[in-house]
Amino acid sequence: MNKPDIRPAGRGGSPLARRLLPFAGAIVELGQKGFLVKHIIASLFRVTWGYLLAVAVGVPFGILLAWYRRGGLALAPLVEIVRPISALAWIPLAILWFGVGDLSAVFIIFIASVLPLTVAAMSAVGGVSDVHWNAGRNFGLSAAEIARRVLFPAILPRLLVGLRLALGIAWLVVVAAEMIAVNSGLGFLIIDARNAGNRYDLVVAGMVLIGTIGLGLDAAMRSIERLPALRWGYASVAAAREAA
Repeated sequence: MNKPDIRPAGRGGSPLARRLLPFAGAIVELGQKGFLVKHIIASLFRVTWGYLLAVAVGVPFGILLAWYRRGGLALAPLVEIVRPISALAWIPLAILWFGVGDLSAVFIIFIASVLPLTVAAMSAVGGVSDVHWNAGRNFGLSAAEIARRVLFPAILPRLLVGLRLALGIAWLVVVAAEMIAVNSGLGFLIIDARNAGNRYDLVVAGMVLIGTIGLGLDAAMRSIERLPALRWGYASVAAAREAA
């Protein structure tokens, strides 16, 4: 006669749960050793600086190229030539110029983000209706006042989409940069776990952390897009599409 199975119900678990258990255990192990917070903070630090530098350079540069059309026509081809070059191709030059460390990773993130932001700013300015420009001129506004009271409010909703996409690129690139140019961060964690005894549970744990944090960053940017002060831009676009 077959004996009944008296094992606790939760001990065996589903096949999926048994497969995921080592990866969850790896995350707990990182937390207990203090490595989890260290690597996350290192990656966020590099992304923050590289991304903010890209915003500070790329957005004004794109606005100027679209504002002064002759200069934009002269420099836009150069931007389009450089933009398709993968940021990873800059890694040898980054190490040559800045050495192995945070500056190299920040530079790579900056390179990856600045040109998409430039193009996004140019597109946003190009999408401003002539009615807005003419209204500002008819009221006798100076160039600085037109920029502050007409241009920036008009481009901000569309520009936020570019900012969101560029942040995703920055977070994607930091992982690759940390695999080569630094000795900390989630990217370094993945490559180090593979090299140090084939700890693939730590590799997958690092991948899960990267995806989770990336999802959180994207959700934060999406919440900014939904602010009442900015929703008018998306509403007007939706209304125009329905009318068409």
